[in-house]
Amino acid sequence: MRVVYLHGFASSPQSGKAQFFLRRFTELDIAVEIPQLDGGDFEHLTITGQLAVVSRTVGNTPSILMGSSLGGYLSGLYAQRHPQTVEKLILMAPAFQFPKRWRERYPEEELETWRRTGSARVYHYGYQEERDLGYGLIEDAQAYEGEPDFRQPALIFHGVNDPVVPVGLSEDFARCHPAVTLMKFDSGHELTDVLEPMWSVVKRFLF
Repeated sequence: MRVVYLHGFASSPQSGKAQFFLRRFTELDIAVEIPQLDGGDFEHLTITGQLAVVSRTVGNTPSILMGSSLGGYLSGLYAQRHPQTVEKLILMAPAFQFPKRWRERYPEEELETWRRTGSARVYHYGYQEERDLGYGLIEDAQAYEGEPDFRQPALIFHGVNDPVVPVGLSEDFARCHPAVTLMKFDSGHELTDVLEPMWSVVKRFLF
């Protein structure tokens, strides 16, 4: 068994959730890969570029994808396009409808300024500081569907108090995908207060 963990937006392989699951899988002698999804170039981050990183990491080896937030959305996109290598998915607050919701989170005048100047300052949790992010993320994302239509067995965790990705997105997705099991927790977007309960469910799902 091999797990590829995809971290969230403006995060890193050193995130608390990534390291928690790395330790737990390692205890079971399960191989885990956690790629840096921006490839070291956060300013030019795009969906296409991140999927290329996932492709290089997965290669031709059958894998289980585990993704948080934007990493969950990327996991779904990749699984749909590579059913022969992605066996199962574990998604935490997956950022479904990312292209549409990302544009909606900014006023039109801010988007126009971002487009005109080419970049905007956003907080990067991995670096713990503000970094430039290019407008290419917005443009590139429009080429992708809001909800991937993968068919592999999947487990979705979502906090009912999530202010970033509404739990209703996962509820709607699960209703339309019979191979998906949705587990809801009394938690927020990060889900860091329910790591052990999630791990118990993950073990039952995989074994």
